[in-house]
Amino acid sequence: MADDARRALLTRLFDHAPMFPPANLALPEALAEDGRAQTSSHAWLLGRFVVPEGTEVEGRELAVVGDGRERQGDLVFVEGVSKLRCGGAAIPPVEELGAFIRRCREDGVLFKATAGLHHAYPTAAGEHGFLNVLAAAVFGDEEEALREGPGAFELDSESFRWRDRAASAEQLGGVRASLFHSIGSCSFFEPVGELEALGIL
Repeated sequence: MADDARRALLTRLFDHAPMFPPANLALPEALAEDGRAQTSSHAWLLGRFVVPEGTEVEGRELAVVGDGRERQGDLVFVEGVSKLRCGGAAIPPVEELGAFIRRCREDGVLFKATAGLHHAYPTAAGEHGFLNVLAAAVFGDEEEALREGPGAFELDSESFRWRDRAASAEQLGGVRASLFHSIGSCSFFEPVGELEALGIL
């Protein structure tokens, strides 16, 4: 629904990448896992199926990764320019992630985040939270938003809220369309499970 803030912020947010680390599933198993996601009650959060360049899949919208680029139809995300790894071999510090989001906002660049964003809030191991990254994109004050801990954000059908600020469905839809495209995740059910545990879904 166009006036539901949850839908505006989260629809097709998670590009599913089970063929990539740490899941590293072979194509048949990855497709089976993606099939589970497509038939789940929260399938509306599911974005594209992420595959390495040269992989053929019929009947599924793809994100094709190769040579530092990710192609999603007419969209191309370039590592370090419009696509940022938030985990994996290295976790970027808050300052680097905040500066990346701010630069994309100032330059009018639609960006994608990938790797390491399985959790809603930052973890003790230093992983970033995907709600924090969303808040940084929506509200600005990027470094502050990225450092917030559990309970800092609220999201329901009315709005996405942080401190004394609230963003409506219309505002959230605008951010998703113009600034923050999606999150690449090897797991669909882990981040969705965290949203369920928080009572957002």
